[in-house]
Order: sequence, then C-alpha cells, then structure tokens
Amino acid sequence: MKRRALVSVSDKAGVAEFARGLCELGFEIVSTGGTARTLKESGVPVTPVSEVTGAPEILGGRVKTLHPKIHGGILADRSDPGHLRQLEELGIRPVELVCINLYPFEKAVEGGAEESEAVEQIDIGGPAMLRAAAKNFRSVAVVPSPEFYAEVLGELRELGEVSSGLRKRLALAAFRRTAAYDARIAGWLAGEEEFPEVRLDRYERVAKLRYGENPHQRAAYYAGPGGRHLLSDVEQLQGRELSFNNLYDVDAARTLLAGLGNEPAAVIVKHANPCGAAVGTSVEDAYRKALDSDRVSAFGGIVALNGAVSRELAEEISEVFTEVLVAPEFAQEAREVFARKENMILLRAGRLEPPALSAKHVTGGMLLQTTDRVEDASGHRTVTRVEPTPEQSADLLFAWRVAKQVKSNAVVLARNGATVGIGAGQMSRVDAAEIAVRKAGGRARGAVAASDAFFPFPDGVETLAGAGVAAIIQPGGSKRDDEVVTAADRLEVPMVFTGHRHFLH
Repeated sequence: MKRRALVSVSDKAGVAEFARGLCELGFEIVSTGGTARTLKESGVPVTPVSEVTGAPEILGGRVKTLHPKIHGGILADRSDPGHLRQLEELGIRPVELVCINLYPFEKAVEGGAEESEAVEQIDIGGPAMLRAAAKNFRSVAVVPSPEFYAEVLGELRELGEVSSGLRKRLALAAFRRTAAYDARIAGWLAGEEEFPEVRLDRYERVAKLRYGENPHQRAAYYAGPGGRHLLSDVEQLQGRELSFNNLYDVDAARTLLAGLGNEPAAVIVKHANPCGAAVGTSVEDAYRKALDSDRVSAFGGIVALNGAVSRELAEEISEVFTEVLVAPEFAQEAREVFARKENMILLRAGRLEPPALSAKHVTGGMLLQTTDRVEDASGHRTVTRVEPTPEQSADLLFAWRVAKQVKSNAVVLARNGATVGIGAGQMSRVDAAEIAVRKAGGRARGAVAASDAFFPFPDGVETLAGAGVAAIIQPGGSKRDDEVVTAADRLEVPMVFTGHRHFLH
C-alpha cells in the first residue's frame, strides 16, 4: 500500500515540485480544490479528498477535510496497536505527511479587506490539520511552509523517512504558525480595543544581532504585528551587522527626527539620548548645527537626517566617527566617500511613523501605553508678565519637541533652531539644568530652555537665568508654580506653560 501525504496549500509556490518529489518516493497525494487543480495541471497524480471521505466539499468549500477519515489518519499513533486496529476496522489509511499553508488572512486585512472578505480568509480546516499533525509528530511529518520542502524531500530521499528531530522541529514551526495566525485574527476582531483583558501579539524575528547591550549578551530583533516596524522599508547599504544598541539608538534618532516637522533636520543620538538636534535651511546646515551642539558626545553616535546626503556632507560626516547614518537618499558620490569606512552602517530610510501604542518590558511582563505625542501648541500659554519674542517662541517649540525625546529628568537649551546644551537622565531637575548650562557654556546666553516636567522649586529657573537663558517652556503643575513663576518674573525671563508632561524613562 502506498504511503499517503495530504497536500492542501494557499501559497502554491513550489508545491507541484514538492508533490512530484513525494510521488517519486512512492507517496499517494491527497488534495483539495485549488491545490488539486494545480497539481493535475502540472501532471502530478492526485486523489481528491472527497474520494477519501466519501463526502463532497460543502458550504462553498468551508467543509472538506473535517472528517474522521482525514483526521483519524492524521492523529493515529502508529506505535499504538489499538490505534492501528481501529483504523483497519474503520477502513482509514494513515497519513504520513501533511503539507498545509493557511488562507492569507493577514494579507487580506493588511490590504484593507472588507469584513465579509476577511472572514472568508479565516482558515478552519487548515489550522485543524496542522495542529493534528503537529500533535502527532512522532508518527507524522507536518510541513507548514514552502521553506521546508527541500529539507523534507532531502531526508526522505536519503533516509527513507523524515527524521524524528526534523519532525519535532516541523511541529514547533506548525504550532508557532497557528498561534500567530489566531493572534492576528483575535487582534483584528478586537479592533480599536487598546487594553484588552488578554493581549495576543505575534512577533517575528527580523534579524539576529551581533550582540546585546554588551558583547557577552546574545540578541535578536523581533517585529510586532501590523507590518510596520523600525526596519520596514529600510535598506542597509553598507557596514557591519546591526547591534542591539545600534537599533535602540536608531529608534530614538528616527523618532525624534519625525517629530521635528518637515524642515531640513538632523539628529545625533548617543546612548538613546540626543546630544544634538537642529533644523536649518538645508540638511547640511542642520547637520552642522546639530554637531556643534556637543562635538565630544557626537563621537561614535547615530546620525539621522531627513534629506539626501551629498558628497560635501558625506565628507563632513566622515570626519567624525559615526556608527550609523540614516537618511532617505545618498548621492553616488557620497556612497563612494563612505565606502572608505567599511564598518560604518548606512541605512536608507524614510520618515518613521510612530505606532499608536508603545510598550516597555519589565520583569515577567509588559507596560503598555498610548504613544506620547507633542500636543498642539494652541494650548500653550504665557504665565509671566513678559511674553517671549516670535524668535524665542519658535525656539521654545523646537526645544520642547527635542525635550520629549530626552530621558527624564531632561532640560534642553536651544537657539536658532539648534540645541546648544542638553541635560539628560538626572534624578533632580536642577542637576539637569546645571548639566545643560555646562554643556552650552557661553552659548546659554540668549538661548531658550525646555524642561520635560515642571520645576518643583525655583532653583532650576534661577540656574538657567543665571547662565543667561532668555525664555523657558515647561508643563507647569507643581504645587510651587506660583513661586517658580514669581522667580521668572523677578528675573525677567518669559515662561510658557504647556499643560503636558513628557517623561521618557
């Protein structure tokens, strides 16, 4: 009696060659609808599933494999004499191999399918057979993807069977596939439900990384559902493999760059904090201003630009040790300049669109929140007697956007559309102000300051004013707001309240 394989796939790529290989190895191919037609057209002998079940496909194809003669053949443990005896009594032949890939539900919903169309792309029989074959991996080889065709045929030709090790690995791949499939369906049904009682997300590995935060840590990058992620539509043009820290910094840089608007802009990030950011008349102008913010900290940083890189700009960037450069386009002459720095990573990438939700992982769990976005400036209000000038107002908004992407406690000094001093990640706000002032040096005089959260005491304002800072923007909301505003009035420093805090941990 011939060995039996059940083949029913949505993705027809390579299936005719795979089935032909099985036939040459003595398998009878049992198949359904579209797959059966594809195999017949390719000259592969096929037994329709209806001949095995003795029942036609019904309900427009919704029911065709849900039958004891199919699932009994798949689920029978061939090491159990009782199972084999029962198969013989019922006239059921065992199935040795099950090749299934599922209806393209994910593709349908990502393509904007209507509800009725999406529902028809929810596979029922496919996941049932995958799970049945995967459960019975000691007796059955389950093939959940075309990527396994060559390996399975190779072992059948060499060994006469699929080895136990490969069967177990295939079973794992099958259960991962059905779990991801069900999670995508559940997510689609949940719709706009932000914080469901149970959250089911699938994460797929995009890349293995050189190492984690430190060389002794192993690492990989996984992308979540929805198709859009940090490396979507990103092309690496040159350089070594990305590391964990590279990606973390690239995320910080691209997120800040997206928040600076449509003017030519440049961001330089080090350890997930910007050490320089600027807008300018051109991307070259913006880069120079961002670099001037803190040339020492820029060494070994990540640079993100929102304009094309020319040869001239490439020469300038090459003068500073840069780990990663992200830009939407590179002139050929710029590529030639960077080719002299083989390890430097060049990423061609457009604008990053932040997701609706952001997550932070903690021990054994995840914190989930709506993504922080800079509020509409129409709600900002001046709380001091003196109003900021139009030039100061523009710089205050720029500094406020940058402060949102600086680890808290954060104070950012800016002038003429560029940062001049950044105090990041401090436990007290006055320390952040003092660091920003020290970084700025003489450039603090006439600059503006943004604080990501309120000043709890007047000392931070006094520190900034003492260095010559000309205007301040902050959320407000402290019990001592009156004291802080009084200090600003006394020092003749205009102060704007935004009403929104932007902590970043």
